[in-house]
Amino acid sequence: MKKNIRVLMILIPVFVFSFCLDSFAQRGMRWKGSGGWGMRSQYCRMFNPNTVETIKGVVTGIEKFYPMRGMSYGVHLIVKTEKETISVHLGPAWFVENQDVKIGTGDKVEVKGSRIIFKGKPTIIAMEVKKEDGILKLRDERGVPLWAAWRRYQ
Repeated sequence: MKKNIRVLMILIPVFVFSFCLDSFAQRGMRWKGSGGWGMRSQYCRMFNPNTVETIKGVVTGIEKFYPMRGMSYGVHLIVKTEKETISVHLGPAWFVENQDVKIGTGDKVEVKGSRIIFKGKPTIIAMEVKKEDGILKLRDERGVPLWAAWRRYQ
């Protein structure tokens, strides 16, 4: 009987802690480690699998940006295609900067992602960015960010 009580005394705080973290993520709030990039945040829910397309172009700029209030900064590319110059959102800087594939200004890229309107301008939230020497994977086919699982193992 005492053993069961000890197990409950350990499990109850774990469940309460998990609930609190999930609650922060749902509201897109910032807590240490998340930066508001959780799967349930308002920003991450903007990805629409029904608007996925592929573009090709040249990277003319790489910038930091804050998608929404309370979020840590992310990385986006400015890509010039034959038709337009468009912002391509990659993801949180802490994730993008720790990947093996590095994207630089002047790189020819092929971007697969969801076209959205962000702050009144056409934008692509990238799933993957291909360049000559590799592929930077950012989301799965459903739009689930790879950093959601990656962060758990760091």
